[in-house]
Amino acid sequence: MSATVELTKENFDKTVTDNEFVLIDFWAEWCGPCRQFAPVYEKAAEANPDLVFGKVDTEAQPELAAAFNIQSIPTLMIVRDQVAVFAQPGALPEAALTDVIGQARKLDMDQVRQQIAEQQAQQQGGGQGA
Repeated sequence: MSATVELTKENFDKTVTDNEFVLIDFWAEWCGPCRQFAPVYEKAAEANPDLVFGKVDTEAQPELAAAFNIQSIPTLMIVRDQVAVFAQPGALPEAALTDVIGQARKLDMDQVRQQIAEQQAQQQGGGQGA
């Protein structure tokens, strides 16, 4: 049995909403680097059973790929508390994937949300300070 979940437009929102920490691999069958990354991703999923590891087949789910502006595959995205905290194209080696997961686990999400709110406030205010 696979440790990863196939994400579709039908289950994507529920998966991200119902789980605090979701990793998403955007991939396609024809993509060589995607196929090379797949066993690394699967191994990380087995090593981190408390996290949700999802896969989006960009050929079968073009709306999801478009919604996240996926330009190249594979692209790894990490969503914590419904906030995308990491997104990077390219097949990560095992050590790099482990490191990224560790860094994402350590994030203070209250601080992340505060930074996002500050950035949005600056954008809405035209970037003018007080």
